[in-house]
Amino acid sequence: MKRFALIGAAGYIAPRHMTAIRDTGNELVAALDPNDSVGVMDSFFPNADFFTEYERFDRHIDKKRRLGTGVDYVAIVSPNYLHDSHMRFALRSGADAICEKPLVLNPWNIDGLQEIEKDTGNKINTILQLRLHPAIVELRDKVKNGPKNRKYEVDLTYITSRGHWYLQSWKGDPKKSGGIATNIGVHFYDMLHFIFGDLQQNVVHYSSDTKAAGYLEYAQARVRWFLSIDINDVPANVRATGQRTYRSITCEGEEIEFSGGFTDLHTRSYEEILKGNGFGLDDNRVAIETVSTIRDTKPLGLSGDYHPFLKQVIA
Repeated sequence: MKRFALIGAAGYIAPRHMTAIRDTGNELVAALDPNDSVGVMDSFFPNADFFTEYERFDRHIDKKRRLGTGVDYVAIVSPNYLHDSHMRFALRSGADAICEKPLVLNPWNIDGLQEIEKDTGNKINTILQLRLHPAIVELRDKVKNGPKNRKYEVDLTYITSRGHWYLQSWKGDPKKSGGIATNIGVHFYDMLHFIFGDLQQNVVHYSSDTKAAGYLEYAQARVRWFLSIDINDVPANVRATGQRTYRSITCEGEEIEFSGGFTDLHTRSYEEILKGNGFGLDDNRVAIETVSTIRDTKPLGLSGDYHPFLKQVIA
């Protein structure tokens, strides 16, 4: 049985990590979050120590390490801009890290973390659960076993409506979240790289606080993408049914259906990590480079091969 600590216990995604820790037969011994709305812990690990102050959490983890009962893993589900610091804390505490996406906000942060891995001998793992989804693996195998010189035409559309709270939280601050493309898109960019190979071109057509769009060309795909948290971007016929989200990924006009099979992907990720097969720092590099470039690129507007939804945004 491995001992886990959790940073970000009050967050939206934290229960998936608690589930994964429990379902892999391990124990959560300590958790941290400045927000004390963590009653969900009672359903998983009611005996875990809990802290709202980082300094006390740090002291507690260090004491356990010195007593020979230190944690084996630190799971990190804190705000994006804190991931780098919290992974450093994990490694220096003698533990491996399991970090939610985005791993970091900038590609040069990966280089620094690799140095700490070398210094400590501990490892950073990340949650790239789409790489484990059966439908994604099947498509990757199809592309890998198909013609090497073929470029597939792909459209990625992801609209996940958020209320007014979003822009008032850390997620609405690009310095903390990395912006829309980073916060809600990074795992899709990793998926595209995983399936279609090396990234060759990165064009941005539009970028705002609530939506972004662009074009990505990979070794075996041309991808038009559109991301949004604005409910007005959800197609009218979908909104009419009461739905506030819309997700569509088409390859050569055929929908890639992967709505199902998500529920246990965090647990599957933990299983692989515990077997030593987790996705590490270099696995994240292309996706992090992708979102960093998107963040720093001047949008072109309605020029070139842009996503059709963009016509609704730019008159």
